[in-house]
Amino acid sequence: MDWREGVAILLLGFISAWPPIVIHAADPDPVSDFVGDGIAESFVLRDIFVNGDVSNTTGGVRAGLGPKFFPAQTNQGVSITRFLIAPCGFNPPQTHPRGTEMLTLLEGGPLEVGFVDTEGQTHINILHPNDVTCFPRGMMHFTHNVGTEVANAVSGFNSQDPGFMLEAVGMFHLPAKVVAGAFNQSQDFVNKINQTMYAFGNHLVRSEVDGCVPGRSSL
Repeated sequence: MDWREGVAILLLGFISAWPPIVIHAADPDPVSDFVGDGIAESFVLRDIFVNGDVSNTTGGVRAGLGPKFFPAQTNQGVSITRFLIAPCGFNPPQTHPRGTEMLTLLEGGPLEVGFVDTEGQTHINILHPNDVTCFPRGMMHFTHNVGTEVANAVSGFNSQDPGFMLEAVGMFHLPAKVVAGAFNQSQDFVNKINQTMYAFGNHLVRSEVDGCVPGRSSL
């Protein structure tokens, strides 16, 4: 037997005996049926827009969930978010580092939706009521009401805490010189943009998007 064959057999045996490596890309498996007292009422959250994690976007209201607001969700590896988005309102570019999002438009709109992949390709579509789209985990995405009616939408996630990062907000938490370098602009220019950022609250208001006309998309 050639020495190369011997080395190959030795390596094959070593690899076969090595314990398998398991990579958990999602939430860990639950170790109990549920967390909580088990009372039936604890498995229901009444009115997510009142008792959920409520905040406004630019022209819309977002109501999310999490173990803090709905303990029965703990260790189940899922979550949802509800949206009410006024005409010309939108969810700004954002990412969810720990979860894939499946969004369904229930009524109103339509919604212009899209994301950018790691190859720099944009994927933009128009959703009508009962249409569904998918935002892959970690991809920067947006939703924009290009219709004349308030859009009522719901998103599901494959994580109890998918994470949430508004790209513009995150960008301006970096040193101004870094942001200026990324845009090839002066720090004064970057600081002026930062001063115009939206102040977020918890009510539905008309978003003054430059160039937006209700009922007209950019496609």
